This record gives sequence, structure tokens and C-alpha cells, in this order.
Amino acid sequence: MEQSVQKSKDSKSVLIAIVATVVVTSLLVGLLILPQRYGSISKAWYNINGGTVEYPYVFVHGLGGWGENSTKTSLSYWSACGEAIPKYLRSKGHTVAVPSVGPFSSTWDRTCELYAQLTGTRVDYGEAHSKVCGHARYGRTYTEPMIENWGERMNGGQRVKINLISHSFGGATIRMLCALLQDGDAAEKAASGKETSPLFTGGKGDWVYSVTTLCSPNNGSQLTCIVDDLGSVGGVGNTVDLLVELLFKLAKATDSANGLTDLMLDQFGVSSKTASEAEITQALRDIQSIGNDNAFYDLSPDGSAKLNKKISTADSVYYFSYAYNTTQKGTLLNGMVPKPNTFLLFYPLAAAMGTYTGTTADGIVIDETWQPNDGLVSVTSAQFPTGAAHCELPEQYADIQPGVWNMIPVQEGNHATPCGFGMSISEMHAFYDAITDRIDGIRAS
Repeated sequence: MEQSVQKSKDSKSVLIAIVATVVVTSLLVGLLILPQRYGSISKAWYNINGGTVEYPYVFVHGLGGWGENSTKTSLSYWSACGEAIPKYLRSKGHTVAVPSVGPFSSTWDRTCELYAQLTGTRVDYGEAHSKVCGHARYGRTYTEPMIENWGERMNGGQRVKINLISHSFGGATIRMLCALLQDGDAAEKAASGKETSPLFTGGKGDWVYSVTTLCSPNNGSQLTCIVDDLGSVGGVGNTVDLLVELLFKLAKATDSANGLTDLMLDQFGVSSKTASEAEITQALRDIQSIGNDNAFYDLSPDGSAKLNKKISTADSVYYFSYAYNTTQKGTLLNGMVPKPNTFLLFYPLAAAMGTYTGTTADGIVIDETWQPNDGLVSVTSAQFPTGAAHCELPEQYADIQPGVWNMIPVQEGNHATPCGFGMSISEMHAFYDAITDRIDGIRAS
């Protein structure tokens, strides 16, 4: 009887050993085969748990612009070539969001509006900021997030991140969003305590994967200095007048003037229904007279320098900048002059910027290095924020590092070119394919 019991125990032990061997062998085989198939153990793990999560693209417009959620126009800010760029990227399988932020608001206010739309929350401009700047703390409420599950972990622990693409003044907005997500804001936390908006609490630097700026005045534009020094450009008397008139002319040229009628200045009590150029100009003059919480100050070299002290480069984010040049060395005049194919609207502006030198009120020297420009922004300002780590774009994806501004070779064109102006549809496709292919390539490397 004892022998029978012993044999039974031995049989069970052998069976357990066989099962354990099979399990261990299967695990070892899986650890060897799956990484070979998917590229790495982590990618294999993500595939088992639902696949690699998508990083949506968020397009942020510049001064005077609008997004797809604007009720004022069905035309896209990003469609100067005749086809909407976001629509094309969606046809390629990308998820794309195109929010509307204050067309003439400050970088800070625009950033708060961008965050609220992406998360589907009420705009919170911050208790401390609102008191200093003399406007309401809260703005519009957005009930649906533009980016589902943004910042959450899914499919085996992957963070849902976004890729930010901006044109012109939108660059400061997306840079500040990254900085606030990473670092938060001490003044807002001190002012609001437990009621502080998550935008200002920090610790979210890994919510963004990449930043791409197109013709963005990272260090401001000397055009604001020219207006201040000379009193006028083309008969326009100040920065507000100049930029509003310029934007209306450009909007009318592209049949998109209706996009300018919602000022999104609710925090200042300005009606969103203000429609005419004269009404908009007067409203913006009033806002400008209150202080510096407006786009026009942030666009100046002095205002931009103050912004750059607040906007850090996020350590985990990949940064890319595109600068455009529509000027060339002059033969009769010193400095840079517009190329013959420069769009007529930008011609006098490019000429003025290409020959200007001076020193700002805060002592920033605008020298010859600022003269090559796209008609609104200088090449040097568009390439990287002063003091930020930067390099020319590496040839290999594996060599591209986060936390560093990767400068794309200077492109020929004017300030509106990245929105499709002057591009054929096939050229536009190739341009944005290059941007998305690069970002996808870095993820895959």
C-alpha cells in the first residue's frame, strides 16, 4: 500500500515537473521570439495588451487665426493650397485636433484655452494671473475633450501623448503648454491651493511627445520695433493697426475673413460678435491700453524675452523648428531685400525687416542676423528660443534627442507658406508627410 502511495506521489511530481518545464520553455521561447517579431520586449508587451497607442496631432493657429470648432467659418486656417491639411492627415490614418484659441490673446491666455479644449473643461486663466492682468479668472466651458484619454495610461501602461504643430504665434502657445505641464506655476499654486487647475500643478511633462513650430517668432519680431521706431509702416500708425489690417487683407485674399470675427476675449468682457475691422481694432487698442496681457506685447522682442524666461524646454519632448526666408542680399541697399517672387502683401514688410537694426527698450540688440525673414518673422527668431539647446536636424532618427531644438534647414517661402499658401496640393502632402514620418520614425527607432 505504501509503495502504491509513493508511486502516485512520484507520478504527480513527474507531471508537475513536466508542466513546469513546458511553461518555462514557452516563456523563454516567447521572450526570444516576440522581441524579434515586434522589435523589443516592451513593444511585444504593448502588442499583447492592445497594440501601440496612437499619439494624436494638435494644430494650433497663429495670430488672427481660428480652429475647426469656430462657428464663424467652415474654411480651414490650414488650407491655403485648396485642401485642408488636417483633412489630408486624417485620410492617412492620423487623429487630428484643430482647436480655436484667442486670435489676439496673450500666450498665457491662449495656453489656458488650449488646455481646456483638449481636456474638455472650463477655461481657468489662473487666480494669480487674472488678478494681475485685471480680467476674469474663468472663461468658456468645453464639455467634450478634443483628445480622449490624454495623459492616461493604456494598452499595457503606455502614456497617451500628443504631437503639437503650430504656425506663427501658435509656437509660443504650445511651448508654454509643455512648460506648464512639466513645471506647473508656483504663483498659481500659492494663490489657489487645492483649487489650482491641473494645468498649473506640473508633473505632466510626458503628456507631449513632440513640438513642431512653423515660422514661429520664438524671440519676437522686429516688425513691432519698426512700427514703434518709425511710427508707421505703409501708413499704419501702430502695431495693433498694422497687424489687424494685415490679417484682414490676408484673410480676404484667401476668402477666410469670417474667421476673424470671434475675438475670444470674454475674460475682458469684449463681445465675441465684434465683426468689423474698425470694431476689432478699437477693442484691441482698449485691451492693449490695460497692460501687456495681449499678443502684441508677446510678439515684441522684449515681451518674447520675458516669455522665454517662463518657458522651459521640456526634457522628454522632441522639438522641431521650421524657418522660412523670402529675402536675399541686396545689391544697391545694405541688408536683405525681398525676392522677386515674394507675395505682394509681405513685400514691404520683408523689405523693412531686412534693412532694420536697432536696440529695444529693454536692451535687446536687433542686428544684421535678424534681417533674413519671411515677411513677418526673422529666420533667427524662428529657429529656436534664445538660450535653448539646439542643433541642426540629425540625419538618423536614432540621433534625434528630446529636450533639444532640432532645426530643419531653412526653407524658401513666406510666412504663409506652411499653411499651404503657394504650395501645390502634392507639395503640401509631401511636406506634412515628412513631418509625420519623422515623428513616427523616432517612435519606431
